[in-house]
Amino acid sequence: MLEELDIRNLGPIREASIAPARGMTAITGETGAGKSMLLSAIRLVSGDAAESSRVAAGADEAWAQAIFAFDDDALAVGSERHDQAGSLSHTDADDATVLTGVAAAVARARDAGVEPEDGELFLSRTVPASGRSRAVLGGKSVPRSVLGSIAGELVTIHGQADQLKIASAARQREFLDRVADDEVELDAYRHAWNELTAMDERLGRLRSQESSARQQADYLRESIDRINRTNPQLGEDEELKSRRERIENAADIAQGVGAALGALDASQVDADADGASAVDLINHAVTSLRAIRVGGEFAEQADRLESFNADLGDVVFSLTQELGDEGSVEDLDQINGRIHELNELTRRWGPTLADVIAWRDKATFDLEDLDASPEKVAELEAERQSLYSAALAAADTLSAARTKAAASLGARVTDELSSLAMSGASLEVRVTPRELSDGHDNDREAAAGNSAGDTGPLGPYGRDDIAFLFTPFEGSAQLPMGKSASGGELSRLMLALELVAADVRGGNDQTFIFDEVDAGVGGKAAVELGKRLARLARNAQVIVVTHLAQVASWADAQFVVSKESQGVGDETAGVATTVLEVRDDQRVHEIARMLSGSESEASLDHARELLKDFAL
Repeated sequence: MLEELDIRNLGPIREASIAPARGMTAITGETGAGKSMLLSAIRLVSGDAAESSRVAAGADEAWAQAIFAFDDDALAVGSERHDQAGSLSHTDADDATVLTGVAAAVARARDAGVEPEDGELFLSRTVPASGRSRAVLGGKSVPRSVLGSIAGELVTIHGQADQLKIASAARQREFLDRVADDEVELDAYRHAWNELTAMDERLGRLRSQESSARQQADYLRESIDRINRTNPQLGEDEELKSRRERIENAADIAQGVGAALGALDASQVDADADGASAVDLINHAVTSLRAIRVGGEFAEQADRLESFNADLGDVVFSLTQELGDEGSVEDLDQINGRIHELNELTRRWGPTLADVIAWRDKATFDLEDLDASPEKVAELEAERQSLYSAALAAADTLSAARTKAAASLGARVTDELSSLAMSGASLEVRVTPRELSDGHDNDREAAAGNSAGDTGPLGPYGRDDIAFLFTPFEGSAQLPMGKSASGGELSRLMLALELVAADVRGGNDQTFIFDEVDAGVGGKAAVELGKRLARLARNAQVIVVTHLAQVASWADAQFVVSKESQGVGDETAGVATTVLEVRDDQRVHEIARMLSGSESEASLDHARELLKDFAL
């Protein structure tokens, strides 16, 4: 949810702060007051291109910040699913965990090194009067594409400039899949598709290497044999270097160990040595202390000395094992020779022994492919045929789910359009599975003859061509969305689409922003438009820029954008745009102005009636 939007020096807006309601928020004001700047601010923090011309006159830079708030449940889901899927940029394609909405936004923020603080995420953008803009996420500079990927999961803007996005086939497919609730079928197909493409890559590699396969195989075979003859072991080089260091420093080790043993127990280095060892002396002290029959700490101190003596005995034993264990010159020669052999391996296939061993293991696998016989290729082609058939079956299942959802979506959207002053308008969502055109009787028969990389009608998202076909009025031609409707009609069409999607799957923690949705609407249709925006606001946050009192009256909060003079009597001061929330009587007066352009008693009474009725 968009918790707060802050703006400084953006166009005519010197400074403004908006805290939208959790439900529906209306943005109103005279034409040309600067309402579009609010959308510009949201687009800026969503990663859109920055224009220095938008910086207010006389200011060094413009700045916009959006604060998004997440409830604990949404954050918990986001954290759990991110932990399951890992980094979005490194998630395995076969992973069934698909992150969307808040979960995806939180995951992408964490991928960028930013953790939501107190359930809030800060997105900001600074646009200087000259130079490059700066994108900031949670106080950390990031590429503006990061802001776009996060805001894209949280905010959906439906304005005249934004409607073309849904005109793309990819966006229409994504929308249909969201409504169809076909994640299971889509995940099953993705798995089958990934297995098929992986097999195609392997077969393609085998067939493209025919000219150089023999030479490459000889090189791999020689290299593998060389490594196997040497037979390197993980960590062997470090162990050998440690042994070499001991041998090279044998004199220093013997001198140091001998001196230490001479001090602790001279008999360990000289059998004829006289005098008691440290162990003997401590034992004597223990005996003396235990002979004391008077109360005190003597027994406790004797116990401590015995403990020391046990440790001292272990030290003496360990040191004696070090004497004479450094190795000989012959050993040093062998060690140096072995280190040289290992260095030759790491020089060619390293830089470490682990890399050498990993290279050998991969080379062994590659050699199997290079040495593959025609029988091996035929075996892989047969396996490929099975994978292709499985992918076709999964695509058919996905197509069936999409087709069923498409019929329901088109019918429900058409019903909604009739209540939005678009009687006679209709939407058809057409799902057309792609067919093979090579003369085969069916797809499964064609699978046997497909070469590696030829996936026929299949693609990463199935075999379907999806088209949203809109008829603006009865008797008009049916055309693709974006080519058959005005900006206002498209806005209402998108509202109808979002209403149906929200009814099916909820608001998905989205913030929906509608601009020009009321173009060409009035009277009862305007009331129905406001009613449906309020319905969408039950499951999601809705912000609507509107000129209609019948729409604004449904809102839970209302902000007025207006122009004010910067200085009285100063013609050079110009004007600035202010954004203020109106409540109670202030809101009544604004609704009255929207109704009649004036604030007569009749319009004020009508405004009070609207607010009272729509609040029920």
